[in-house]
Amino acid sequence: MAIIRPGGSTPTYREVVPTRDVLTKADLAELRRSALGTADPLGVAADIAEAVAQGRLEDPDDAGDALTLAAEIAQIRARPDAALRYADQALAAYPSADDPRAGVARALRARVMFLAGDRDDEAMAELTALRPLLLTQPDAPAYVSAALDAAGRSAIAERWLSEAVDTLLGERATAAGQPPADPEVGPPDAPGVLFLLLQQRHRVRRDLNLPHDRQDDLADRLENQLVRRAAERQGGETDLLLWPRPEFDRLLAEHPELTDVYGPDWDAHRARLEKELVRLTGAGRSGLGVFRASVAGLDAFAGRRDGDPTDAAVRAGYAAEVSARPGARVPWPPERNDTCWCGSGLKYKKDCLPRSRS
Repeated sequence: MAIIRPGGSTPTYREVVPTRDVLTKADLAELRRSALGTADPLGVAADIAEAVAQGRLEDPDDAGDALTLAAEIAQIRARPDAALRYADQALAAYPSADDPRAGVARALRARVMFLAGDRDDEAMAELTALRPLLLTQPDAPAYVSAALDAAGRSAIAERWLSEAVDTLLGERATAAGQPPADPEVGPPDAPGVLFLLLQQRHRVRRDLNLPHDRQDDLADRLENQLVRRAAERQGGETDLLLWPRPEFDRLLAEHPELTDVYGPDWDAHRARLEKELVRLTGAGRSGLGVFRASVAGLDAFAGRRDGDPTDAAVRAGYAAEVSARPGARVPWPPERNDTCWCGSGLKYKKDCLPRSRS
């Protein structure tokens, strides 16, 4: 939700999430997006941890993820002591350290230890234990490489990612110098482990100013394949990108020709998404959600593709990229009395739910 007040003052935590007995998944998703923009981010982190300790989560299974969010906030705000405490609590909240969801907390803990400056060996041991997940967990390449990047060890990240790609492609068993055939990347709304692994490797190598190699070429080819498939899949279907109100206004100001695609105003935009989600549900689709978009993100994607942000294939490719990001999906539908998925701050039953009937 975008809170704009006279004079541009900073919103408080309670303006972002009103006082309530429990924190829902929608609340946690909103806090992940907006906590750093509140007047007291560290207070938000403490409130999240308190809600967990007092059993005030709507779904107790969210405890580990909620505490990981608190740890992320504390780490970004340069409070390593609090970040480590919340990360330890998050790990204790998961059924085991091997729970797939615990990887982010473990990597974050390693990152904080690196930044502390005197626990490098412990941090490397933690990340080394996470290294096998590069082959199986779609989110692992991002959080492992981010922790190594923060420690100035991007060269290690590049080596680990390269070796993981080699393993998945089976290049060690092929004739020397023979490029691998393009593998499947998975459906546009759920790219596979290999695609995300290659993309992270590509990013790290760019940051290190390394020359383009055949695995970078493969990353580009797979991205092209994903863009084509996303465009074909779209086929007139709404791309499920949610443009928050400030972004929507900027989008139409910079690209007025997209009015026909996303609607003439924000209310029409939200109504189109709600109706499309209802239609997809009626067609048997499940696990639906929307993905928050930004004009800067679309323009950057178009720049990398040497394309136009208004081109349907470019927009489909950007939608595929956004949907592949960890934590980007806003689940739909919320409960009738929960905060609406659009970010308005109103209850779903009072906001977007009726739009499907208009």
